[in-house]
Parts: sequence; structure tokens; C-alpha cells
Amino acid sequence: MPMDLLKQIAASRLPVSFRTPKEINEARILRQAGLVIALIPAPADPLKLAGSEPAAQVLAITEKGREELARIRYPGELPQQSKRRHAGLKGWLGEKRFGHALQQVLPARSRDSRPSQGL
Repeated sequence: MPMDLLKQIAASRLPVSFRTPKEINEARILRQAGLVIALIPAPADPLKLAGSEPAAQVLAITEKGREELARIRYPGELPQQSKRRHAGLKGWLGEKRFGHALQQVLPARSRDSRPSQGL
């Protein structure tokens, strides 16, 4: 299955070479789908599209390939941990590590932060 090969490529140090006909064919499919950049030699007999091919070499995974890797997940795999974004000062103050002590120390901000102008 080409997606298994894509996961194998992602876990490998690039460039990576494949020599079996099955792996070469899967690398060709990944290249045609735009998921990898690969050097794949033409078959020995181009009219029959047959013959021994020495090796396919995958040079890189494209952005589209990385997006596909992030999208696919197999049964039994844990979901990828998303990086938690910082919610700003208000969210930071509300986290459990500080509790409500800091919120009580800091003055509450009114809705209108502009200084009031006297008449």
C-alpha cells in the first residue's frame, strides 16, 4: 500500500532507496500523486513497461505529502498531539498553576479602558 510506504519514508533519513519491484511501483504512485520527489528509472523495455529497474530513490516528501501524513491515521495509533496555543494573559492567569490568587491581586479591567474625560 503506497501510504504505508509514505509513512516508512517519513520515518527514514532521506534520500532513501527502494529496490524491490513492489516498492518501486509504490514510489512511482506516490510521485505521480505529488506526495514525494523521487528519481525512478524507466523500465528496461519501455514498450512493455517491463524489465528490471535498478532502484527508485526518494529525495523528499512534498508539502502535499506531509499534509496527507498528518491526515491519515491507522487503527491502534494514538492521535497526534496538537501544540497548545497560548490564550493570552487572560488564559494564562486562568490556568490551574496560578489559581485565582493572581486574578485577585491584579485589578479588574473595565470594558472601556479610555480615561474618562471630565466636562
